[in-house]
Amino acid sequence: MADTIRLVKGDSKPVIILTLTDESTDSPYDLSPSSVSVSVRFRKANTSTLLSTINCSLVNTGTDGKVQFDFSGGVLTNLDAGQYEGEVVVSTSGAGTQTVYETLSFRVRDNLI
Repeated sequence: MADTIRLVKGDSKPVIILTLTDESTDSPYDLSPSSVSVSVRFRKANTSTLLSTINCSLVNTGTDGKVQFDFSGGVLTNLDAGQYEGEVVVSTSGAGTQTVYETLSFRVRDNLI
């Protein structure tokens, strides 16, 4: 599992960059077709309530499996400090949805103001 990503309540950054790979071939997942979209479902840990779906954008052409997302749009504005998790979802028009197995771990703290 990856390290915990540390965030501050009310921030709109940082930009998180992910590299999605095919575990069976250990090669980057090709995200370049226009029919492919990637998002992150975000919720408080150990709950079932989805707080936000964050759309990702390609870092380069998409053939390297790299996408990025941030917390703009107020995603972190009304959260309580604590543990959160994210689930990466790759959707392909006509071919369905693939949910990445490993979840992302986030820790949100209150800001000092």
